[in-house]
Amino acid sequence: MHRIDQIFSDLRARGQKTLMPFVTAGDPDLATTESLLGAFERAGATVCELGIPFSDPIADGPVMQASMAYALQNGIQTCDVLEMVARCRQNTTLGLVAMVSFSIVYRLGAKKFFKEAKSAGIDGLIIPDLPLEESPRISDLLGAEGLTCTMLIAPTTSADRAERIVQSCTGFVYLLARSGLTGEQKTLAADLPSHIRNIRSITDLPIVVGFGISNAQQVQEVTGIADGAIVASAIMRRVGACRNEPTDQLVTQIQEFVTGLAEGLDPTGMRPTPE
Repeated sequence: MHRIDQIFSDLRARGQKTLMPFVTAGDPDLATTESLLGAFERAGATVCELGIPFSDPIADGPVMQASMAYALQNGIQTCDVLEMVARCRQNTTLGLVAMVSFSIVYRLGAKKFFKEAKSAGIDGLIIPDLPLEESPRISDLLGAEGLTCTMLIAPTTSADRAERIVQSCTGFVYLLARSGLTGEQKTLAADLPSHIRNIRSITDLPIVVGFGISNAQQVQEVTGIADGAIVASAIMRRVGACRNEPTDQLVTQIQEFVTGLAEGLDPTGMRPTPE
């Protein structure tokens, strides 16, 4: 069974949910990113969203834009990210899902890039700007390499479009908690439960919710109705604030924060334990 499918299957069997922290590869550097992957796993995460730097990130707010820009200013390229993944793959059981712009996929060549990503140890891709008309072909190409294909569904996505999107998704579906740009929010949208019910009515795939989730209470609220929660801006804001600190201090601070987030996975305190 595919690693991502196995992770969600095991969690469902135990009645547990997943925390999916995000990190921009190369912010502040790739060695720190590699250390953060280990920290995420120790903190109780089971899947990580690894952002491949891009000059025009889709729907990202100021924190994520600044993080991507910082990595690019460091000269981080896609090939560097894959080399880092290959180095750390044997040391982690995390599901590694890369968030990548379709423009990068197109520029590098889909078949070539997917083969290299799989070889490095990537388990799947999130392609936020994948054109709907391209999604069946891209999903098939990813599947041929043993990679999952995840697309985004927004609260404003029509029922017909949402159904077409999930037909091309494998692994899990990424549901936006709200419309607009990424960024931390004090409260979740009141209509989020109804959006999740709508998606559940058209797919059996796990539903993971992102955009604006920033604390353990919100993780608990989301995973009470969905299969997982993605936390991005709240993590990268802290990474940005710690860039000038020694790497071990930065990693410790982020691990402590993610450990706190993971407490929201289960109000009884039970969390997925890295195997």
